[in-house]
Amino acid sequence: MNSVAATPGPFSFDPASTALLIIDMQRDFCEPGGFGETLGNDVSLLREVIPPLQTVLAAARAAGLPVIHTREGHLPDLSDCPPAKRDRGEPALRIGDAGPNGRILIRGEYGHDIIDELSPLPGELVIDKPGKGAFFGTDLGAALAALGITSLIVTGVTTEVCVHTTVREANDRGYECLVLADCVGSYFPEFQRVGLAMIAAQGGIFGWVAPSHALLACLALEEIPS
Repeated sequence: MNSVAATPGPFSFDPASTALLIIDMQRDFCEPGGFGETLGNDVSLLREVIPPLQTVLAAARAAGLPVIHTREGHLPDLSDCPPAKRDRGEPALRIGDAGPNGRILIRGEYGHDIIDELSPLPGELVIDKPGKGAFFGTDLGAALAALGITSLIVTGVTTEVCVHTTVREANDRGYECLVLADCVGSYFPEFQRVGLAMIAAQGGIFGWVAPSHALLACLALEEIPS
């Protein structure tokens, strides 16, 4: 067993049953012209997680941890996108509308895909999800079971929405989750701070939180310069 210095206490895991989960590092959230920007957000805040996440991704690959990527998006006919989701707020463009990177959050469009800096390697699992949580409407649970995974290193965006929802879903299913604080991001700094605090509150009610360098030290791998 390995142990990472974390909050509220050490996070112990067996690398043989641990996977790195990278949530929704897509152009539609992290680059100009996508869904995040249509909501009025500054996408540069999410891009801050890219360099540390690149380092963690390289370390996980070197250590032989399974890597799982998720992408939030919908079928072209929007049959899996309920009005309760599409009609929220007053964005410049709604899900399914044509944007600079193709139709917003539609599977197969350029904006829906993962950013170049974190492109999946052949053989790495990519989970397409219709909702905020990575377990809803997907085969993630079956894939984790097939791999014998019991612990998840969680990264990606956004902290208070898709990351939080997935960690809560994972906790309900019995997975132990370590969230890397500098490898998850929010458009709202106050949500980032509170979102991380909520995960580790009350003795780790949903999981553990640690900086990425603590995991890298645990894996005995040096950081890769950004």
